[in-house]
Amino acid sequence: MAEEAARRAVAELPLLRTAAGPRDREGWAPRLKEEYRALIQYVENNKRADNDWFRLESNAEGTRWFGRCWYIHELLKYEFAIEFDIPVTYPNTAPEIAIPELDGKTAKMYRGGKICLSDHFKPLWARNVPKFGLAHLMALGLGPWLAVEVPDLVAKGIIQHKEK
Repeated sequence: MAEEAARRAVAELPLLRTAAGPRDREGWAPRLKEEYRALIQYVENNKRADNDWFRLESNAEGTRWFGRCWYIHELLKYEFAIEFDIPVTYPNTAPEIAIPELDGKTAKMYRGGKICLSDHFKPLWARNVPKFGLAHLMALGLGPWLAVEVPDLVAKGIIQHKEK
């Protein structure tokens, strides 16, 4: 069921065309425009489906991204700061999203609070370069990670709701 929802969400996202990263001065601006269009579309789709779950913004160059994400579990909202940098080899390499406040609290995380996406998401990203972008990273990477990890962390008592 979750896989089907992910497929639907991705099917509604525009695929990106420009194969350029931050080091490609001429190609990066068009790629960044495509990224913003896809992110805006994803946010609009989520709001329409009453599934709004993140806010994201970047520095002026579009190389450093930061924001907040949240997950509703048992009618309680768990909210986290997120951050990531665009790798110099982007779009061939997917960004690594970090949730610093969860650093060291789950095995599915690397040093610095970077979430583990290597088993499921990174092979999918590699098969879809340059069509996938940041909206796909959120939809197929961070979203499913939160859906698995937050309930598990709550059940183990590792994280608690702010009001408890």
